[in-house]
Amino acid sequence: MNGKKRVLIQQVAKEAGVSIQTVSRVTNNHPDVASETRKRVLEVVERLGYQPSRIARAMRGHSRTIGVIGYGLEYFGPSRTVSGIELRASELGFTLILYLVRQPETFDAQKILNDMLSRHVDGFIWAIPEIGDDMRLIKEKAPNLPVPIIFTDAEPGPTSHVVENDNLLGGKMAVEHLVSQGYRTIGLITGPLRWRSARQRHKAWAEALASAGLSNDNSLVVEGDWNAASGALGLQRLLAQRPDIDAVFVCNDQMALGAIQTTRQMGLRVPKDLAIIGYDDIPESAFFCPPLSSIRQPMLELGCVAVNELVNLIECWQADQVVEPRAVTIQPELVVRESSAVKRTAQEEVED
Repeated sequence: MNGKKRVLIQQVAKEAGVSIQTVSRVTNNHPDVASETRKRVLEVVERLGYQPSRIARAMRGHSRTIGVIGYGLEYFGPSRTVSGIELRASELGFTLILYLVRQPETFDAQKILNDMLSRHVDGFIWAIPEIGDDMRLIKEKAPNLPVPIIFTDAEPGPTSHVVENDNLLGGKMAVEHLVSQGYRTIGLITGPLRWRSARQRHKAWAEALASAGLSNDNSLVVEGDWNAASGALGLQRLLAQRPDIDAVFVCNDQMALGAIQTTRQMGLRVPKDLAIIGYDDIPESAFFCPPLSSIRQPMLELGCVAVNELVNLIECWQADQVVEPRAVTIQPELVVRESSAVKRTAQEEVED
């Protein structure tokens, strides 16, 4: 034991200027508390480091409701993750409350937490990508929340429960495949680099090329914005910078679609003049012209696993069991199609 005394509920009540019953209502997610009062109590709870009794929490039972905070449902990955969350939650008899964030770098995390807690959720799934510094506040608050929280796209840490895809492995799979096919000058169209997943795929590209003894010079990189138009523009810029490239790793399939369109407009053939591999393996990838090689992310599985992990945490909290934070990593899969076919030698071209 250390010498630090446990902060009592009476201290929180006195500091916040409210009754003990009000503190109890706030820490037990009771909806019948004014938003300003809830905010003031939670600020005192955080400042004093008050930890509500888990035994008391266990007594209030389950609401069988999960709060899901999401973003970017217009993109394949985030939408499939939420679909997986809904599927598994329904199977386990949980109801979802979905809160969609429009601007992930400027949203009010405290307001979202207050709103969700007022609805008496048993736990959270924070399905917003880590973009810039958007996770800092919620990660700081997570250990003192009265219910558990799972992150689906965040840097693992000593206080964070995380379920995520292995973007580093997926990016290396893509580049190593191109290298194995004989391509040697491999460009990169990234997602927006303020996104952690885009930075991981960029890092994977650089490391895989370095391991193969190939150039990973910055002239081989352009930044896109996940959509097809940015892929089309990105390939134009990339070819202007490095007309000698013979392959491109495009960091999602929507951008890869735009890149393929640009090759046609420029009179280039895929893969004869330029090989392309994407990321995500959206259902339409097999029907691109030519069919697109890609890295398959099991996003539906990720959502299901996130629910499994959260329900396990909820049950442990209700039983007053301590669970150490951990990271669960979902493995990607390389899907090879026509767009990254084996590079042929000059002699083979002549023989044709």
